[in-house]
Amino acid sequence: MTMEELPKVLEVDESSPESKDLLPSQTASSLCISSRSESVWTTTPKSNWEIYRKPIVIMSVGSAILLFGVVITCLAYLLNMNAKTTAVLKMTGPAFLSLGLMTVVCGLVWVPIIKKKQKQRQKSNFFQSLKFFLLNR
Repeated sequence: MTMEELPKVLEVDESSPESKDLLPSQTASSLCISSRSESVWTTTPKSNWEIYRKPIVIMSVGSAILLFGVVITCLAYLLNMNAKTTAVLKMTGPAFLSLGLMTVVCGLVWVPIIKKKQKQRQKSNFFQSLKFFLLNR
């Protein structure tokens, strides 16, 4: 295949359905439909699980890691094992303790941030509807 033939082979037939998907649309309505972000276009209210799912999962995982660290640390100090195993447990136990505690705290801090964001979003929606009402009388 020569260099002149290569671009002809790579050209897409514009009548095919695949090429229509690849062509950019110029209409504003398609921009609204294809928008993936949470914006003015989505008006369906979210449930509490959808809102707080990520912090709950983070706190649950952090609690499990914290509990694992507590168990390993207790095993290191309560059981009589050989010196090498005890040294490894005494190093890894507190590491899991601190990692679990940091993860739990991140989840706990995330909850008030989400609450504040929800209040700001509600105020924003209220002011937008008020502005719409006052300007379109």
